[in-house]
This record gives sequence, structure tokens and C-alpha cells, in this order.
Amino acid sequence: MSDHVNEERTGKIDYSHAADIFQRISANIQEVIKGKPQTIKLLLAAFFAGGHVLLEDVPGTGKTTLAKTLAKSVDTSYGRLQFTPDLLPSDILGVSIYRQHSGAFEFIRGPVFTNILLADEINRASPRTQSALLEAMEELQVTVEGNKHSLGKLFFVIATQNPVESHGTYPLPESQMDRFMIELSPGYLDRDTEATVLTDQLQRHPLDKVQPVTSEEDIAEVATALKNIRISEELRYYIVDLVNATRSAEHVVQGASVRASLAMLRISQALALSAGREFVVPEDIIEAAPFVLSHRLQLTSQAQFSGVTTVAIVSSIIQNITMPK
Repeated sequence: MSDHVNEERTGKIDYSHAADIFQRISANIQEVIKGKPQTIKLLLAAFFAGGHVLLEDVPGTGKTTLAKTLAKSVDTSYGRLQFTPDLLPSDILGVSIYRQHSGAFEFIRGPVFTNILLADEINRASPRTQSALLEAMEELQVTVEGNKHSLGKLFFVIATQNPVESHGTYPLPESQMDRFMIELSPGYLDRDTEATVLTDQLQRHPLDKVQPVTSEEDIAEVATALKNIRISEELRYYIVDLVNATRSAEHVVQGASVRASLAMLRISQALALSAGREFVVPEDIIEAAPFVLSHRLQLTSQAQFSGVTTVAIVSSIIQNITMPK
């Protein structure tokens, strides 16, 4: 029996083994996704923290490939939904069908009943269809015709969307945006990295060679270790101060919610674990803040027309609030 299993049974958490699992998946993803180590680290931070991730960027920047590589790196169930304007909520959740021979309705589960769900181009579906995921993302269950159906504890949504200015898109409502723990924008590659990608795909796509490097049990172990990463009271107040500052910031109509504070806490713990630490430092919080807070802020119309960005507002807040020593 391995040492880390013995330690787990006696109640002791093996942080080094949990950090090794984190790095193992990261290395596996980097075999396919080149030049984006921070994006991969933050994606995994949200995954282990029990949150959901929104990837927003222009087409062709590797959003879908990143999601699929993560899914193939874990030995668990995976599903994909291609969001289109004619997609219905029942296409996501499932539907009850009347069986004449039994005289009863049978619930046929939809694609949402999986552990890792890729919601591809989520903002191409109507707001009604987008909202079908709200209950699933928050409560790990769906309600169909008054009946509740539970999802797995590992349920993780990684959604992609094109910029809201793109043709044929519907902006996600605030309630939906708030349910994404972080938002990431992979961006274009630099010249040398893009040339490496071309070389890697001369014969076949690297994604075809990806194999699982961890199990559901490993994921649960990391999640347990993450929740036990220590964070001082001073740093907890620092998180609260950063989030609270968004609510009174200039140009902001609606600031970040309490859900954002919890997301900052979990992502900071995950970043500490990825670095091999058992405690959070201020730099973990500062690294997490732009990705946790920016997509949750609603700006005034005048600010949007003037070119003010939520990222710039969060950056200003970080600079103006004293970081604990």
C-alpha cells in the first residue's frame, strides 16, 4: 500500500503528493498546449477548487483544444455540447418520455450528466438555453418537470465563447458569468511557439496521443488537500477588501459578489498548492484577482464607449490596496 494512501487513512494530508498530481496533469496538457503555462495553471486551479471556467477569445486560439486536452488527461466521463441558436434546454438536461408498455414516464438523461462538460461557444445559444446550466453549475443537480436529478461531485464546466462583439452571439447574463470561478483568454502564440505548433502537427495532432495521467480518486485527494491549505485571517480580510473595492469603484455599475470572495479564496489555495506550499501568500491572491474579478464587473455605458476595461479597474484596485506583509 502506498505511503500517501496510508497517510490519507490516518487523517494526514500528503500535500506533496497532491502537488505532484497537479503538476502531472499540467505537464500532460503542455504536451499539446504550447506557450500557455499560466493559463493551464489557472484552469487546473479552478478544476481542483470545484469551480467552472470560461474561456473567451477570438476563434482559433486553442480554447476547445485546451478543454479537450484536460478532459483526456483525467480518467473520467467527458461530454461536449456545441451551442447553437436552435439548441433547447432539453437538449442539455434531458427529457421525460412516455413508455406505453409500462404506462410511465422515463427520464432520458442529457449530455449534462457527465463529470467534465465542454460547453463550446456557449454564447451562440439563446439566453433561455444558456440558463439551463445555472442550477447544474451551482447546485450539482438539475430539475426537469419538477423532479430533481443529481450530478456527480466532480461536475466541471469548461465553456468557450467568442468575444461578445462577434456576429451571432448573445451576451451571457450576469448570473451566469458569476457562476464561472474564473475567465481566461488564451491569446495568440509568439512567433517561435507558433512555429513549434506547426512542427508538432506535421504528421498528426498531439491531442491524438494524450492519455489519462490521473484518476477521479487523485482529483478528490487534491481537492481535499486544497481545502486544507492555510490562509491567515489577515489575508482573508485582504480578499474581502479587494472584492469590496469593486463595488464602489469608478465606472462600475455592479461589483463582484460574495461568490467572488469565495472563488478568490479557493483559487489562491490552489495556486499555493501548485507551488508546493501548505499556506497562501499575498502573491497568490494578486495572481488570482484579475481572473476571478474582471468578468464579474458591469461597467457604465459611458465607460465602455470610452475604452475603460474591467481588467484595468481590477489592476488599479490591487495597486491602491495595501498588500499584507
